Amino acid sequence: MYARLIALTASLLLAACASAPPQSQARLGLKLAPAALGTSISVQQHLKVERDGRTDDLDVALQVEPDAVDVVGLAFGQRVLTLHYDGKELSSWRHVMLPSQVRAEDVLEDIQLTLWPADAVAAALPPAWRVAEEGKVRTLSLDGEPIMRIVYSGDPRWSGTVVLDNLRYHYKLTIQFAATE
Repeated sequence: MYARLIALTASLLLAACASAPPQSQARLGLKLAPAALGTSISVQQHLKVERDGRTDDLDVALQVEPDAVDVVGLAFGQRVLTLHYDGKELSSWRHVMLPSQVRAEDVLEDIQLTLWPADAVAAALPPAWRVAEEGKVRTLSLDGEPIMRIVYSGDPRWSGTVVLDNLRYHYKLTIQFAATE
């Protein structure tokens, strides 16, 4: 029962990654260099995902250095996902009960879309995609249609609260940051 609860919570919390899009709506495949963030960060995050009338929580430790991105996801105090990206290769580990639809590539992409500077994201987007930033709001669009809206409460982007509203996959992710260094 405990393992099933972990798997269910983790899959819902990583909603951005848990829905395999139809082939015609594949994710971007964004993999920016860790150094493109422009700084090193080490943060703890509390995630709240709202989808289909349900709300779930997950704790995440994120560390970005110029040469690597490292993520550890915890549900009920147990590790359910880790990923390491060195700018070239992505390696990951997942709890055996974590659904196969939760992909490390999608987790990395959402982290980078949220935290990396808009100009770094824009330079890596396919032709029909655009990213715009006005004040503390970032919008990702495809052919002029908004796909994702991200609202930041603090500066830098990894402080305070970030609310990511994914209009394509119909979920809302609220990230509460707490600096560890």
